[in-house]
Amino acid sequence: MAVPKSSSLSLVLAAVLLLVGCSSSEEESQNTITVFAAASLKDSFTEIGEQFKTDNPDASVEFNFAGSSDLVTQLVQGAGAEVFASADTNNMVKAEQADLVDGEPVNFASNVLTIVTAPGNPQQIASFADLTKPDVSVVVCAAQVPCGSATEKIEAATGTQLNPVSEESSVTDVLNKVTSGQADAGVVYVTDARAAGDKVATVEIAESGAAVNTYPIAVLKDAPQKDLAKKFVETVTGEYGQKVLSEAGFGKP
Repeated sequence: MAVPKSSSLSLVLAAVLLLVGCSSSEEESQNTITVFAAASLKDSFTEIGEQFKTDNPDASVEFNFAGSSDLVTQLVQGAGAEVFASADTNNMVKAEQADLVDGEPVNFASNVLTIVTAPGNPQQIASFADLTKPDVSVVVCAAQVPCGSATEKIEAATGTQLNPVSEESSVTDVLNKVTSGQADAGVVYVTDARAAGDKVATVEIAESGAAVNTYPIAVLKDAPQKDLAKKFVETVTGEYGQKVLSEAGFGKP
């Protein structure tokens, strides 16, 4: 039984479209890099990512923002990515010890902590020690997260022991607890406080210099797109990336 010409043409067209679709999907995958980055980098890296795509029109970048310790855990468990940017050196060292890093990590920024409260600072918090007032509910980062480790250093430097109502897995979660009214105050990075704008009031921590976090970035050893990964790192550490980070409140590494 002969197949009608119209049916034959339809089958050929469908096959061509399938091949084109597969080719397009494969090409897109080959030009996409995945960046695992600390939650505090979300706004800055999103902006830097747009510049990266402008400089590399055939490439795209996907981000996974979370607490640095969570990101390392994901990578150790086999998650695929091209670049890892940590909010401290400790978690980058963990990635190196797991043999995940290609070459030497590059320090590209630094950050310090500050206190955020509801607008107007209704609890009249003026210092880190004021966070221990019995009527003040405080939220901080968990100890394994860089912002949590830094908080512990300030506790040690000030001889102050906080009693937080919750310990979060990322600095953005701490900020959200305060902006949503679930806590009176939180300890976050100055960059997060700046990004929150008038949603919070900010109280400087005089002892913040006792806990400066340095941010390293590295290409990962099993990165499928190492050349593009290196270009992204160059965008972060180059003039444009450093300008974006500085405007966000990050310090020099």
